[in-house]
Amino acid sequence: MLKNYLIIFLVSMVPLIELRGAMLYATGFGLPLLQSYLVCIIGNMIPVPIIFLFARKVLEWGAGKPVIGKFFTFCLEKGHKGGEKLQAKAGRGLFVALLLFVGIPLPGTGAWTGTLAASLLDMDFKSSVTAVLLGVLLAGVIMGLLGSGLFGMIGTVA
Repeated sequence: MLKNYLIIFLVSMVPLIELRGAMLYATGFGLPLLQSYLVCIIGNMIPVPIIFLFARKVLEWGAGKPVIGKFFTFCLEKGHKGGEKLQAKAGRGLFVALLLFVGIPLPGTGAWTGTLAASLLDMDFKSSVTAVLLGVLLAGVIMGLLGSGLFGMIGTVA
């Protein structure tokens, strides 16, 4: 049992998979939902301050390097353009837009991406982390319900 909790904790930290994949793993293996939810939230949130404080600096540093420069420049430009569009649409509701961006479980919209976007938009640290945390809580509830329903349905058919 402890091994499965460690797995979901670590999977929650992986970019693109994050809490969404970890919650599906937890429900698929019959782990208790509340404990899994808490473990996944903690695992998903641990990288957030590091991403916010350092990812932009690493991308800016790497943008001028010979091998990785084009990719890092692409990431910065893409982030700035996406951030500007999000900010133009959201206006003063940027906090809510970031919360929903992280909270609605679609590919590429997790805590990693949301935190990087907040960093590139120069949002303040406290607001960014709070919006991402609330988004992770929302995504966890959605994925827990989806996973329980999906694996419950499979269990009744089998």
